Amino acid sequence: MDTIIRGAIVYIFLLIIFRVSGKRTLYDATVFDFVLLLIIAETTQQALLGDDFSLTNGLLLIMTLIVLDIFISLLKQKFMPIEKLVDGGPLIILDNGRLLRDRMRKERVDEADILESARDLKGLQRLDQIKYAILEKNGRITIIPQEEES
Repeated sequence: MDTIIRGAIVYIFLLIIFRVSGKRTLYDATVFDFVLLLIIAETTQQALLGDDFSLTNGLLLIMTLIVLDIFISLLKQKFMPIEKLVDGGPLIILDNGRLLRDRMRKERVDEADILESARDLKGLQRLDQIKYAILEKNGRITIIPQEEES
């Protein structure tokens, strides 16, 4: 039972930590982010297994984590507030060329990130060419250009 409890606690803790750390971590991973993820994985492995490195304990832990993941995904399907809590939702970070800095700061996105997405997706080079920039729940930035005046 110790393994199941450890697995559940670590799963929930990591879910909260990654949710709080912001959406940007999902999409714009740097080399530092990758190294940090490897360190977290190793530390998590030690916390999950403790002193028991048996095959049975490892398999039980894997099953616990998968069951928890399935359970959370079912909860998200049935209850929208849980989905919003776990995954977040889309967030407008630029409105008619005006940066919404408080939202950007909270999600750790800057003007350069928006302009990079604008160039990549629509070939736009200035903020005033953008009607909306939306930070999606997967970390990508959707760009909706200003309508062309005829």
